[in-house]
Amino acid sequence: MDRNPLCCLPTPLHRLERIDLGVELWIKRDDLTGFALGGNKGRKLEFLAQEWLRTTPTAIVTCGASDSNFIRQLAVLGRMLGIVVHAAVMDLPYDEFAGRPERVSKMHQGGNERLSRESGAIFHKFPDDDWEVLYGHMHRIAEDLGPNTAIVPVGGSSPLGVYAFVQAAMEVGGEFDTIVCASSSGSTQVGLTTAFQGTSTKVVGIAADPEPALVEDFADISRQYTDRFGGKPLEPEDFTLDLRFVGPGYGVPSEAGQNAQAVLLGSEGIYLDPIYSAKAFAGLLKLAEEERLGNKVLFWHTGGLPSLFSEYG
Repeated sequence: MDRNPLCCLPTPLHRLERIDLGVELWIKRDDLTGFALGGNKGRKLEFLAQEWLRTTPTAIVTCGASDSNFIRQLAVLGRMLGIVVHAAVMDLPYDEFAGRPERVSKMHQGGNERLSRESGAIFHKFPDDDWEVLYGHMHRIAEDLGPNTAIVPVGGSSPLGVYAFVQAAMEVGGEFDTIVCASSSGSTQVGLTTAFQGTSTKVVGIAADPEPALVEDFADISRQYTDRFGGKPLEPEDFTLDLRFVGPGYGVPSEAGQNAQAVLLGSEGIYLDPIYSAKAFAGLLKLAEEERLGNKVLFWHTGGLPSLFSEYG
């Protein structure tokens, strides 16, 4: 498919020489995509932008946490296209089964929300509640805005989001035993798993949400993708999702993540964000200790660095 070029692609892929984990460790630098302060969400927006140029919606509606990386980048894209972005947000949406985590960080005072608002996004803020309640708010806002409103699922996890990461997988030269990435709304892990299906490369998602049923959502996104692009959909058992590193909950930094941040920064001079990539790297460190990664490993750095300024600013 055609894309609207927003990102600096391919992003760097290089070996991490200074950190010794007993494996050959590489990193994919999607923190350096370049669009609206970087991050993996720009890859999805390239294809969504092209679709919106064709369909010309009068408004765009999405949802997420108020400090969402995706909403930040979507707000900038909306400004570039001249389309108003509406965001249904909660400071700390959560899964009712897991319960609401205690507010232990400053993430909800945050940098991403300010950047999104300054880019023209209209925030519709609701009291913290279950994700399903937030999705309902998003759809009601879309109904109020009229039939020519584009609805974007949380995090851009749609068939086009999956397609973006099937394409991203083509930037990976050579064979890796394991690819480790942060995983939440799903399109990054679904796209990479789709791309490497049937190969010797295993994709491991480190969950940022305490929801075992996420793999059901991933399978649903995969079915939507294959309905549009063809192929065989993935089933829940096709996804490897490690839930041990969520910490206090979604949107809240973890002690293991903070330790992982210190390890990578001290050895390689690379920052991780506290909500996604730090938890993912904490998972990678533990999996290496457990000798479950194989010999050649790729860490997919998904970005999200403005969150650092919310947490430590």
